[in-house]
Amino acid sequence: MFDADTRALLRSILDEVCEQIDQYQTATRAHVAAQILAAAGRDATADHLREAGKDALKSAPTIWR
Repeated sequence: MFDADTRALLRSILDEVCEQIDQYQTATRAHVAAQILAAAGRDATADHLREAGKDALKSAPTIWR
């Protein structure tokens, strides 16, 4: 488990990466969140986590594909 500060950082990065995504696109947000969490399992900086989120957003599921 992550401490409170790390959870707050992860949430802020998720919100930042998904700022253009509608809050109801839960599959997309879940995909990005999972990739950020996977990157957080390793020694990662905030920049690395943000990059992992942006990469995940490029391959996220959408209803328009």
